[in-house]
Amino acid sequence: MTTHTPVFTERYLLSPDMIADPYGHLDALRDHAPVHWSPLHHAWLVTGYDQVMRCLRDPAVSADRVRPLMDAVPQGAREDAERAFGILSRWMVFNDPPEHRRLRQVFQEAFAARAVARYRAFTEKATRAVLARRATPGRTGDLLADVARPLPALVFARWLGIPPTDGPSFWYWNTRVADLVLGTAQEESEYRASLQALVSLDDYLGALVARRRAEPGDDLISQVLREGRVGDSVTEEEFTGMLTQMAFAGGETTSNLIANTVLALHTRPGQLAAVRAEPELAQGAVEETLRLDGPSKMSIRTAARDLDLDGRTLRAGDRIFLVTAAANRDPARFPDPGRFDVRRSGATHLGFGFGAHFCIGAALARLVAVAAVRTLVCDHPGLTLTDPGRPAWQPSLLNRGLTALPVHY
Repeated sequence: MTTHTPVFTERYLLSPDMIADPYGHLDALRDHAPVHWSPLHHAWLVTGYDQVMRCLRDPAVSADRVRPLMDAVPQGAREDAERAFGILSRWMVFNDPPEHRRLRQVFQEAFAARAVARYRAFTEKATRAVLARRATPGRTGDLLADVARPLPALVFARWLGIPPTDGPSFWYWNTRVADLVLGTAQEESEYRASLQALVSLDDYLGALVARRRAEPGDDLISQVLREGRVGDSVTEEEFTGMLTQMAFAGGETTSNLIANTVLALHTRPGQLAAVRAEPELAQGAVEETLRLDGPSKMSIRTAARDLDLDGRTLRAGDRIFLVTAAANRDPARFPDPGRFDVRRSGATHLGFGFGAHFCIGAALARLVAVAAVRTLVCDHPGLTLTDPGRPAWQPSLLNRGLTALPVHY
């Protein structure tokens, strides 16, 4: 009797069904070939946990994404792109060692767990204030717009030292920068607006750095300036460019993490009950969301030189998609990987990356997300999803974020 191996059919990762739920396809792809050349995406799709870890550790795998982003600029927007991509070239996440290490060290002390812990009381107070104002019991609303976006914005603005009067412009620029960096589908006019937003954000933060030099405060910019590395190990232009990265990453990632965790819990009554019974399990809920349905689906890399990976030869210049959304569900690493378990322990997930490129803001993102989830779950027992079966997701290759989360408070 002849047996036939099932044929694997690749799917476009930006098609509506893949945006809605990519996980079944990604699981099948990982089982088919954890290192797979995709003619459809013109890239290697790396979906196995061990293989993604190898790439995150291998210096032959480069984080420089500025050139590929430049290549994707619509023809009519190229004149606007030069300065914007000069700013992106100063983001530490788009640099390899030793440049990455030099840039990252400027923020190392400010992002240490002990430094972030100073914002715990403010974060908890801000959480209660936002919920009291926007999540009134009996009201119907959008949890993403009401809570998940404004809360991180409030905390990160305080942390960066953004005056409240500048908040609306600051967060508008951030939203447009997110569209640019995360590959959200845009028309050419929108793309040009996103490029200009990045330039405006850089100009604003440059002026704020100058102001904090003259009038130091209790914020990240003032702290780093006091340490004396700006003008020494990094230029002021590099420092300002990295601040645009901090501003972008802090709001978008944490907002999506809060909303995705609330969705995960409210579609799993047993897990929701567990967190209500033991509020400290809010931390486990956030970690499990980072693993199972986190705010980042993948990161893009480039082969700096030829390398062998899992028996496949990746050539210098090849694009590589490190699909952490698949690696975090690898059954070789996570028992019963499709199960959401707030008490899960064991293998380290890759929701915040790993190694040199581990997310420097992870401690602050976790602080804000856990405070929001714990308060929503424990202090708002009447919270329900109004349409739990049909969440709508942003059309992005890289991030996993809801467009809205309708709820009854």
